[in-house]
Amino acid sequence: MDDTELLAERFEEHRGQLRAVAYRMLGSLTEAEDAVQEAWFKLGRADADGIRNLGGWLTTVVGRVCLDMLRSRTARREQPMDETFVPDPVIRPLSVVDPEQEVLEADSVGLALLIVLETLEPAERLAFVLHDLFAVPFDDIAPIVERGTAATRQLASRARRRVQGATPSADPDLGRQRQVLGAFLAAARGGDFEALVALLDPDVVLRVDAGALVRGAAASKVVRGAKAVAEQALTFRQFADLARLALVNGTVGMVTAPEGRPLSVMAVTVAGGRISEMYILADPERLDRLDVPGAEY
Repeated sequence: MDDTELLAERFEEHRGQLRAVAYRMLGSLTEAEDAVQEAWFKLGRADADGIRNLGGWLTTVVGRVCLDMLRSRTARREQPMDETFVPDPVIRPLSVVDPEQEVLEADSVGLALLIVLETLEPAERLAFVLHDLFAVPFDDIAPIVERGTAATRQLASRARRRVQGATPSADPDLGRQRQVLGAFLAAARGGDFEALVALLDPDVVLRVDAGALVRGAAASKVVRGAKAVAEQALTFRQFADLARLALVNGTVGMVTAPEGRPLSVMAVTVAGGRISEMYILADPERLDRLDVPGAEY
């Protein structure tokens, strides 16, 4: 095995961690893979023998690449982020999940947290993700954001307050999530409006991201309130028979993918036995890029 192969092997040992960092930074699976690949290119141009802690070095490199990507994204955006935006979901079959192992999965960060992270300034997001989620010391983060250690700590503190104030509380028990989602799916299939309303928090918020090209009833939207959300579920009840339970970012959700082609992916927040948040990605272009395993019937 030559030096390049040895270096590639060492890099692959850290790929999962790097992908997890990039996904939390960018909320996009495709862009996360691009950031990890850029880190590999940078490693190839560096003096690898002089790197004492390869994992730490790669993590900070990916962080810097993601920061540049976020700043470029912000510069291109003429208006604030659309409130209908839903990040790329990570989907896994529900039937093979070991709940204890799932807690350790790198991509099990909830969509609710990713949506909150989208509201942060790029430097705040970097400081919070690297320090609070991956325990990178502030001394290592400070050079990336070109600030002192104390100022970098303040960035993370501000981000932490935003995250804590905006992230909804949730029931972590997969069994209870499954029970609520199963009941919701059954009510939608049966056209039972009252049962749907009973399964929804009175202040439930539905966020649908169908992309920029979809028009009409299926277009992107934000819907608030149990009755309004239940009406939406009945409007699209013809798709309920096609929906299947799956694990979406570490929580029980639904995937509608007839013949393996995804039409929508839904994640939810369950609290107190009711659904308080619903996130639906129905953007055809983005769905085509997702890896959608078989969902549970």
